[in-house]
Amino acid sequence: MFQYILFDLDGTLTDPKIGITSSVQYALRDFGIEEPDLDRLEPFIGPPLRDSFMEFYGFDEAQAQRAVAKYRERFEVTGIFENEIYPGIAQMLETLKNSGKKLGIASSKPTVLVERILGHFSIRQYFDHVVGSEMDGTRSKKEEVVAEALRRMVPEGSAGRAVAMVGDRKFDIEGARAFGLTGIGVSFGYAAPGELEEAGADYIADSVDMLAALLLGEDTAQQGRTVK
Repeated sequence: MFQYILFDLDGTLTDPKIGITSSVQYALRDFGIEEPDLDRLEPFIGPPLRDSFMEFYGFDEAQAQRAVAKYRERFEVTGIFENEIYPGIAQMLETLKNSGKKLGIASSKPTVLVERILGHFSIRQYFDHVVGSEMDGTRSKKEEVVAEALRRMVPEGSAGRAVAMVGDRKFDIEGARAFGLTGIGVSFGYAAPGELEEAGADYIADSVDMLAALLLGEDTAQQGRTVK
């Protein structure tokens, strides 16, 4: 069903909650803001950090840039490894790769950090291309990341419904829709209730097993919720 598959990273392949939220907490403390409840910082998982600091805490551009720098001060040393790969992901990627699928990463996280995480979990070998943002904050919008991933990975004229974008947040689905791709949401990540449906996901997988079956073209009506 799909020859080319793009994956988000955070909340889709791995659960990065502790590392990301603890690093946001660390950055906020530099501004005199104490946030003891890490659950309240879950909305930071997925979108570009700078945008989140501006949206959720009213930071201006300069403050947001400073907050991102402070965040990375902790994340790049400690937070990056406060992360867990979801059970069954490595096996799914191996099966997809062995079936001839072309796999890529399309993440708003800086590429250099994505590479470190994939290497840490020993799954880098399954991906033909890894595309993230730049450390200076450029190419951080999901549409920009998806555009670059398609440019590198998919031959001209082959894009469209044969290409799937898999992610756990509305940003991933919006990135898929921007290029006419099949948007597949995973409900085991960090989307709010109804977020994936409202964003226009074509399918929603409630487990890694369901996702694997959907991507392999196995009885999608049974293995993945068809949204439209």
